[in-house]
Amino acid sequence: MLESLFAGPWGPLLIFVARLIDVAMATLRMMLSMRGIRWSAPLIGFFEALLWVLAVGSAIRHLDSPLHVIGYAGGFAAGSYVGLWIEARLAVGLATVRIISTHAGVEMADALRGRGYGVTEFSGQGRDGPVEVVYTVSPRRQVPDILREVDSWDPEAFVTLEQAQGIERGWLFQRRRK
Repeated sequence: MLESLFAGPWGPLLIFVARLIDVAMATLRMMLSMRGIRWSAPLIGFFEALLWVLAVGSAIRHLDSPLHVIGYAGGFAAGSYVGLWIEARLAVGLATVRIISTHAGVEMADALRGRGYGVTEFSGQGRDGPVEVVYTVSPRRQVPDILREVDSWDPEAFVTLEQAQGIERGWLFQRRRK
C-alpha cells in the first residue's frame, strides 16, 4: 500500500512532507535538549526516525526519478526552516539580557522592575564615557516585552542577548509578573 502511494505521482510530495516533518522534529529535539528539556528527546526521536526511514527508503527506491530526489532534498531544507521557526515560537528556556545605555539606565531599570522583572544595574565606562549597565534574566518568551521597554527609554541602547543554561536561587520563579 505505502509503496504504491510513494511510487505514484504524489510520491515526491509525500517524501517532501515526511522529510519536512522529520527534519523539523530533529531540529526541535536538539534545540529542546540543549535548553535542558531532555525528557522530550526520546519521544520526538522515535517519530523522527520513523519518518526518516519512510522518506529515505522511498527516495532510494526511486533514485531514477528526479522529482523524488528533489522532494527529499527540498523536504530537508524546508524542515530545517520550519524546525527553527517552531523553536523560536515556543521560546523555551531562559535569556540573559544585558543593556548598556548612555543616559537612561536607572529609569529603564526602574521601569523593568515595575513590570515585574528582577534587574541588576551598575555603572560602567564605555568607549565614549560613562554608561549604565542593566542586567536581567527572564524566560525567552518575555524578551520582546523587555526589548520594547528598553526601546521606549533608549532606542540607541546597546543590547546583548544570551541563552542562560539555568539559574539557582533568586527571584525569577518566586512571583508572577504583571
